[in-house]
Amino acid sequence: MCQLFVNADSQLWSYRTKSLRIDGVVTSIRLEEFFWDVLEELSFRDQMTVNQMITKLYLESLDADHDISNFTSFLRVCCSRYLSLVADGDLTREHLLPLGGVNSQKIMEQERLRNSQRKALFSVPAGKRTVN
Repeated sequence: MCQLFVNADSQLWSYRTKSLRIDGVVTSIRLEEFFWDVLEELSFRDQMTVNQMITKLYLESLDADHDISNFTSFLRVCCSRYLSLVADGDLTREHLLPLGGVNSQKIMEQERLRNSQRKALFSVPAGKRTVN
């Protein structure tokens, strides 16, 4: 199993820092190349630049009163959730279907249900845990 990850292209986890302006303030975001690639795909789907999409995510997060003190972690989770939703069949990687047009409420309900099912399936009672 580990070879699947260990033998992956090491460029995927190298960092790249990108400077951008959000709400008139210049800031820098440092992410692994893997996440920049996913952000590129996400922004392409909705016909935006990566900077435009990051700015939109930032401003919408502020509007929703989210604590975005660790915004880079938020971006990593966005990318991971996107790939998870694709893997679960809730989204397609079809680049002609913008994410702005999906039924996000329905998708999030399915995601919550699936996550609770996974937690129940993969949780091990405290007395039965082993360390190998």
